[in-house]
Amino acid sequence: MYIEKKEQVIIQNFEKNGYLIFKPEDQKILNNIKSKFLSFLAKKIYNKKSKNESYILNNIHKYIEKKKLNDFRLDIIKKINSTNEIKEKVYKLSKKYLDTLVGNELVIQKRINLSIQLPKDSSSLLPLHADTWSGVSPFELVVWLPLVNCYETKTMYILPSHKMKKYESKLINKKTKSSEQIFNLIKKDLIWLKVNYGEILVFDQSLPHGNIVNREKETRWSMNIRFKGIFTPYGDKKIGEFFEPITLKPVSKKGMNYKLPGQ
Repeated sequence: MYIEKKEQVIIQNFEKNGYLIFKPEDQKILNNIKSKFLSFLAKKIYNKKSKNESYILNNIHKYIEKKKLNDFRLDIIKKINSTNEIKEKVYKLSKKYLDTLVGNELVIQKRINLSIQLPKDSSSLLPLHADTWSGVSPFELVVWLPLVNCYETKTMYILPSHKMKKYESKLINKKTKSSEQIFNLIKKDLIWLKVNYGEILVFDQSLPHGNIVNREKETRWSMNIRFKGIFTPYGDKKIGEFFEPITLKPVSKKGMNYKLPGQ
């Protein structure tokens, strides 16, 4: 076996559950990402000196109306994707686990996604689904990074890998038509992932997952972005359109461009 013992532990845990929660080694990078978000908000809705960072993010619902949330979110998404800075930081924080679980020749999603889920807001729901059910490649891994503590209804849920076989035949049953029916079918085995600020979640997007109405008193902020091996099969989301290469090695570049003499 050519895999080191530390990597074997990571692989075994991921294969059992379909997800991992870990603390990145460099918390300064994470804090820098959070501060970047706060700098966007400071220019937009509040006096930066008035409250601490955690309070502002957890209580953004006190500063913005629900009807303005989507425009607010899209504006921030535009800002965080205006450069590669935050994407590079997310990759660096996750590199150890990406190298072990996915490989070291990767493509990254071109745009980071952002979820802002206000308390009692039903407009920001992501009903139970698996991304592969709608044509996404099963070779993708999602990195999910919270900017606040996420717990109970303020987080996402997932059906762990070791429970998947129990429901596979039922999930393709024609009688099971809606996401709500599937949720009710498997809800007793769903895991509500507690991911605190300072931790990162990676998960298999081919497993059923989603969220419900946030019944906590705080707002959820989380980013997510996908990675996959550059040479693995693509689904509906293609390289150049949805993904871009980030760690292609010299021999791979040479091989991709190689032509026999005279051709």
